[in-house]
Amino acid sequence: MAIPFASGRLAVLALALVAGAAPARAADESLAESLVRLRGEVEQLNGELEQLRQEQRTTLNGLTAQKAELEASVDRQQLAARELREKLAAKDAEASEAGAESDALQPGVLAAADALKAHIEAGLPFKQAERAADVDAFKNDVITGAIPPARAANRLWALYEDEFRLTRENGLFSQTIDLGRERVLADVVRLGSMALYFKTQDGRVGLAQRAGNGWRFVTVDDAADQERINALFDALRKQIRQGWFELPLAANGGAR
Repeated sequence: MAIPFASGRLAVLALALVAGAAPARAADESLAESLVRLRGEVEQLNGELEQLRQEQRTTLNGLTAQKAELEASVDRQQLAARELREKLAAKDAEASEAGAESDALQPGVLAAADALKAHIEAGLPFKQAERAADVDAFKNDVITGAIPPARAANRLWALYEDEFRLTRENGLFSQTIDLGRERVLADVVRLGSMALYFKTQDGRVGLAQRAGNGWRFVTVDDAADQERINALFDALRKQIRQGWFELPLAANGGAR
């Protein structure tokens, strides 16, 4: 009678072990599913991080290209200014060495004035009419004899210095521009002689873009570029003239 009794207890114990194993297997399966899910999330985040890194590399490459282009433009402007200074100095030296009288000096001064006016008309459309008018007034004074020959070269040099100064300075100004078929008064930001941005009284923003041998003012439609230009105007209104500004460039198709 003892054997059946012992067998019964063993059977009960085996059933209890089987019953306890079921929750353990369920817990293991749940843990495995959690690990699989977490592994998938980690892989997804790694993919997103790599995409972000690629976007940052692309942006950095673009900014580097813009910086190189701006530096090249500065170099070209400085070279042009240096050549103009050398031409004017050469004319002045020629006149001094030859002891030129007023009639002999006048052609050289007028030729240098014509070169300055051509430079103004080919450059950024920043107050071109006013600047060209100053040169024309000077030429008229030379022709009529209102300016003595000894003073003509000095006066012309002052006009050249004004143009050289424009290549070195940034500023906020107001001028009338041709925008499409409209002629409107706008605020303009001039960055040396490299770039000119505008903002009209009705909120349109854009930049000067070279068109053939001349220039035209075009609006910027991209919302992000509009925000960048507005930030530039706000900074200059607050007299903030140094800092990092990311701006659209006409050469990169930043405007339409």
